[in-house]
Formats: sequence, C-alpha cells, structure tokens
Amino acid sequence: MFIYSLRASTLKFFGIVGVAIVTLVALVFLIPTYSKATTKEIATMNENISFDNIKNATDGIKFLSQYGWEIEEMPIEECEITIPKEFDKVLTTYNEIQKQQGLDLTKYQKKTAKRYTYKVTNYPNYEGTVYANIIIYRDKVIAGDICSADSRGFIHTLSMPENNE
Repeated sequence: MFIYSLRASTLKFFGIVGVAIVTLVALVFLIPTYSKATTKEIATMNENISFDNIKNATDGIKFLSQYGWEIEEMPIEECEITIPKEFDKVLTTYNEIQKQQGLDLTKYQKKTAKRYTYKVTNYPNYEGTVYANIIIYRDKVIAGDICSADSRGFIHTLSMPENNE
C-alpha cells in the first residue's frame, strides 16, 4: 500500500501559483490593445525626412522645415538633458508620441543629449504660442514634439496637423 500526504504549506504554495496563473491569463485578455502604426507605415511617413547630421541650432531649423514648420531663427532654449534610466508616467506617455513617429527614447536611457526649443510661426488655425522641441544625440534626432504654451494646450508628433487642434 502506498500513502502520500501533503502538508498545508505545499497546498498553499500550489494555491498561490494557481491564483497567479489565473490572474496573468485574465490580464492578458482584459488589457486593451491599441492600433499602432507598423514599421512600414512609419517608414512611409518619414521616407523623405532626414534625422541625421543635426550638429547645431541651424540644422535643427532645417530639420523641422522638412515637416513644413516655419521657425524663428534663434532657438528659445538650448540645453543638455539626461534621459532617465527609468521612465515615469509622463515620460512613458511622451515616449508613446515618439513611437508614433518611429522614434524610441528607451534606447537612449542614461544618455546625455541636447534639446533645442524653437518658436513655431506657422501653426495652422491656432493663435497661441507654439513650440517645437527636438532632442539630439550624436548628431541624430532621437525625439521631437510640437506643443502649445497654453495651460490647456496640446502636444503631438512633429507632423503638421491635418485637422484643427
């Protein structure tokens, strides 16, 4: 005759493992999926845009003009920034904007880069102040955005908006 016994701690262990598996499966099915632009779609959007050879503020203006932006001659701000090792909620959301245009800041965590901020003079159907920001690492644009200075403002990719903001 063969007798097998289980201790209470063994039952607790398998119970916890079972609950964890059920939770993970539930999360996989309950987390919403978002439609993301494919790599091919991003490449098509950026096919005529050169992200390289941005060595100074003047090159930044030329870069932004590829998107149709008209920028004041002198940048409002030029500073060095360090991309954090870990992203908070704000930076994670900002990186999602970058991913929409084929860029990704996670590749540059803990790196020091240069940020240029310019005033946009031709934002369509908007009377407030609008800024263009680009982040450069080793003469290459690694991030960029168009944003308003308004407290109820907006922020979006470098592309010219199709509809009124």
